[in-house]
Amino acid sequence: MSKKTIWNSFRDGNMYMTEWPVRKELTFIFPENRVIVVTQFAIKVMPAVAIISVFVQIAFNNYSGLPQAMITALFALSMPLQSLWWLGQRRDTLLPPDLAGWYRALHEKVISEGGVLQPIRSRPRYKELAQTLNRAFKQLDKSSVDHWF
Repeated sequence: MSKKTIWNSFRDGNMYMTEWPVRKELTFIFPENRVIVVTQFAIKVMPAVAIISVFVQIAFNNYSGLPQAMITALFALSMPLQSLWWLGQRRDTLLPPDLAGWYRALHEKVISEGGVLQPIRSRPRYKELAQTLNRAFKQLDKSSVDHWF
């Protein structure tokens, strides 16, 4: 198995943002909801913050403050990357034993209701949990979903 590069982590984090169901039922159980919302906000806003921090110094001819503005810009640009990296690492992390049992029970419930899922994994990861949760929210009725959360 090859080592995972940082670029693969960024790509996996971006994929995990689309795989994970951002639902209010999951907000207090998993940190993914909060991290995904913050990451999406940072991707939209932080490039503008970086540009503004540098251009304000140039506009006011404060070239002595330019190094600090550039550091601020680099920090602002690194924030979404930090979140994407965390999400990429989290996606490939094995579920803890109690959460793995919950994943198996939810997987069996979706299959028993006629859903189509990948075969159950003996050592599930968060990406399989995300896929199962997505299918459960789409397929199961509200009373069944409320039972799980």
